[in-house]
Amino acid sequence: MTDLTLVFDLDGTLVDSAPDLIASTNHVLDHLGLPRVDAATLRPFVGHGAKHMIEKAIGPACEKLSEAERAELLKRYLDFYSANIATDSRPFAGVVPALQKLRAEGVRLAVCTNKMEGMAQRLLDALDMTHYFTAIAGRDTFPVSKPDPGALLGTIALAGGDRSHAIMVGDTNVDIAAAKAASVPVIGVTFGYTETPVQAFSPDAVIEHFAELEQAIGMLVSRRQQTNVATADADERSRLARAVAH
Repeated sequence: MTDLTLVFDLDGTLVDSAPDLIASTNHVLDHLGLPRVDAATLRPFVGHGAKHMIEKAIGPACEKLSEAERAELLKRYLDFYSANIATDSRPFAGVVPALQKLRAEGVRLAVCTNKMEGMAQRLLDALDMTHYFTAIAGRDTFPVSKPDPGALLGTIALAGGDRSHAIMVGDTNVDIAAAKAASVPVIGVTFGYTETPVQAFSPDAVIEHFAELEQAIGMLVSRRQQTNVATADADERSRLARAVAH
């Protein structure tokens, strides 16, 4: 698998960052004098960004806030989150052993997240995970972000890889959509931050634990090789048919 580039989403795929993101949201509610929202209510919104989480937590009253007030609340959220980015966030079970094994096998590893690049870097640094990745791309790394395929393709290129030898791993429809639009096979994880089961987005494979990742990768690599052989055979038959016709 030495020519393979494996691109991971971050929040809800590699790292269970929900506790610190939810704490940051409740910090904003404390400032506003509003009641805190429980983790179960906020967890499905984690993968949609800070603004979305704040709006969902505040509820209908958010519509009365001016743009300046919303910007101030977002800054308050980000300042708190930056200072507490890995208080309770941890890699999901099996992530670190999987990354270690893949790196040892020569696989290029990269992160493509809709978190701001600096925040993603800070989180991975705090969890001592940065050194596993050849490239870390965030919402502001490229002119576009997921689900635009340009974000994924840009990350693959940044890692020194090639789309024809790449696989995406993610937990939400945003990840699945970006991979499909980029014509990159995608593995969905079931333990992330989505209200709808990841299977509903039709990823090419699904895993329930990182212990299953290597087998899923092997299946997708084998499937791609079979497709390439079938395509080559079809091209050769077409070439021979044209030669006979002439």
